[in-house]
Amino acid sequence: MTLEEAVLATLRELPVDKQQEVLDFAEYLKQKIVVKRPKRSIKGLCSDLNIHITEEDIAEARKEMWSNFPREIEL
Repeated sequence: MTLEEAVLATLRELPVDKQQEVLDFAEYLKQKIVVKRPKRSIKGLCSDLNIHITEEDIAEARKEMWSNFPREIEL
C-alpha cells in the first residue's frame, strides 16, 4: 500500500467533520510551501527591449529627480 492509499483509507474511516479538518490542514500545509523562483535582473528583464542605459544616464536621472528636493527641513 502506498502512502497515498494509506492516507485515503484512513480518511474514509473518519467522520465528515474530521475529514474537513484533514482537508483544511492539508490546504494549510500546501500554502506553507514556498516556490522559489530564480530572480531575474532588471537588465535581463529589459534585454529584449533594446534599451541601453549607462551609468551616466542613471546619474543624470537621479540629478534631475532630486534637484528640487529641499535640502533643509524647517521646523
